[in-house]
This record gives sequence, structure tokens and C-alpha cells, in this order.
Amino acid sequence: MGKIADIKYYRVPPRWLFVKITDDAGNVGWGEASLEGHTQAVEGCLDAWRDQYVGLEADDIEQIWQLSWRKSFYRGGPVFMSALSGLDIALWDLKARKLGVPIYDLLGGKLRTKLKVYAWIGGDRPGDVEAAGRARQAQGFTAVKMNGTGDLGWLDSPSALDGCVSRVAAVRALGLDVGVDLHGRAHRPMAKQLAAALAPHRPLFIEEPLLSEHVEALRALAASTTVPVALGERLHSRWDVKPFLGCVDVLQPDVCHVGGISELRRIAAMAEAYDVALAPHCPLGPVALAACMQVDAAAPNFAIQEMSLGIHYNAEGGGDLLSYVRDPRVWDVEDGYVNLMTGPGLGIELDEERIVEASKNAVPWVSPGFTGPGGELREW
Repeated sequence: MGKIADIKYYRVPPRWLFVKITDDAGNVGWGEASLEGHTQAVEGCLDAWRDQYVGLEADDIEQIWQLSWRKSFYRGGPVFMSALSGLDIALWDLKARKLGVPIYDLLGGKLRTKLKVYAWIGGDRPGDVEAAGRARQAQGFTAVKMNGTGDLGWLDSPSALDGCVSRVAAVRALGLDVGVDLHGRAHRPMAKQLAAALAPHRPLFIEEPLLSEHVEALRALAASTTVPVALGERLHSRWDVKPFLGCVDVLQPDVCHVGGISELRRIAAMAEAYDVALAPHCPLGPVALAACMQVDAAAPNFAIQEMSLGIHYNAEGGGDLLSYVRDPRVWDVEDGYVNLMTGPGLGIELDEERIVEASKNAVPWVSPGFTGPGGELREW
């Protein structure tokens, strides 16, 4: 046993927040609490918790999780749960490293030795994606994801959807599977048209075809299309997920937004009971990806894992998935898969010196936005 002696966080480019927990015996664990566009709010939450948690037993991960959830009275939401994610992931890493085993060994053991993965092509306003698709194939990927559209009006011209359909067709023609992320940009009149237009091209899934606040509309859309419906990055706990398990085909919880490994594991088990595939959302940093993969290894319903290698946010922000990892070969892709890490804890080794240096004067990432022709704000 060892008591929590210190909790630190590091804001690093392009838009990530790493958390480091040290116990009184010098054992260390790393977590990630990235919440894109809201870094300062998460840092404030971690500041508030630091004094409360120093001195607690670091091995008591579930007790600390429940303390964070139940004692706070007000609970849930992206800021609170992202801060909790950073703590939880770091505590799992610390405990498993101390025991000399991967985290998945503490979750019942691995069910697989390699993991299916996909990467991104295109940007916020996707353009020519065929060349990007070929580049991903050269890297070893067999599946990609791209934004479906730019901004859309509430009831836009049907022709605004034509580009999405042609891009999907072009990438599918390369032999790649394609996930189409609508990012909540489409409203009901447009989403139902696009789902129908994409169906002949058999996308891997359509992600956030509607915002999660529209539960009834999502149920209706899911019932009207053969395309798998995916959703989950803006759900922050098992209670948030519960209403969607009757209509979502592919669940995409984000380990940095749902309360860490502890809650991601519980959500995966809930989804399994509804025959829903698990495809964790992770356009974030290496700690988040490693944490997802620990759960992926032990989850029967795991399907495919998002990874942020070369994603447009990274290219614009001065850091990439492997920037802070000592061994850049840890996630080499072959035939669409990466080998499961076998090292202790999260299974990766971070370059702490580089993290500390990069965190100096690092500015918080600001979420972009879309504005329509009349000056109205549109969903980004």
C-alpha cells in the first residue's frame, strides 16, 4: 500500500492535459484529463481535488472514484468527469506498475493479442480525401474515419450532402472501410437524407448523426436505416449512456470524459448486455489511447479503436500521438491492427522531460466554430 503524495498536471500541445500521481514510496502513474476547449476548467477541478486526495491510499481506486462521484453532491458533466478520468487512469497505471503487470491483467486478463484500429483523413471541412486514404493504406490501416460535412443549416439544400456521398464512395473504392463522423452538425431533416444516401456505400458507421440531446430522433433514425449508428463522445457516465443502449449500434465513450478506466470498463459491460459494439472515442493523446487499449483488451464486445496519429488537430497544434512516447514503434500498424502492449501499467513509457518542457507556456486549445451565411452559429 502507498498513500498519494502528489498530484501534478501538464498542459501540452496540441490540446492535451496529462496528470501525474506519485505515492509516498515514489511509485508513479500517468493519466490524461484532456477536454478539448475547456482545459482551464479541468485544471481548476484538479486543483480543488489535490488537497482532498493527498494522503489517501492510492490502491483504493474504486473508493477514490466513488468519493469523487458521491461526496461531491453535484456530479457528472464533461469538466468533472474529465478531471476524474485523469486521476483514475493515473491510479490504475500506478497500481499495475507497482505490481509489474498490464492494467488489463487486473481487469480479468486479455481476450486478444492485437487490436483493430482506424485513423483520420480529411479535416473539419473535408476536401480531397482519396490521397489521404492511400497514405493511410501505406501506413497499414484498413479503416479510416472522416468528417462527413462542413457546417449545415437546419434545413439545407440536399445538394449540400453530395460531397459527403462522393467522398465516401471514393475512399470505399480504395478498399478501405469508412466511418463517417457527422459530429452533431446535421439536424434531423438532413441526417435522415444523408443516412439514406450513404447506405448503398456501406459505411462502417455514421457517428453522431444527431446530437445526443435528441434521444427520440436518434431512435427513429436508427430504426429507419441499415447503417450502424455510433455515438458516445458527449456522454459522461453509465447513466448518460443508459438511454441510448436501445438505439445505438456502436458505442463510443471517451476514456478522458467518462471517469477513466473504471467507468469505461463498466460502460463496456453495459453495452455488451445490449449487443452493442464498443469502439472507444480517442482523438486525444497517448495516455488516453493506452488507457482505451487496456479496456479494449479485456472487453468481449470491443470492435475497433480510434487513434489520433496524424489527425488534423495534431498537425495544426505542434504535437502528435507519438511526440511524448519513448518508443515510437509501440503502435506500429499492420493489416489494420496494432499489437497489444505487454508492459506494466498502461504499457507505454512517456518522455517526462519532453512533457515538462512542452508544458512551459503551453496555451489552451480553443474550439473552432462555424457560422452560417446569415451570421447564425452552426454546430461545429
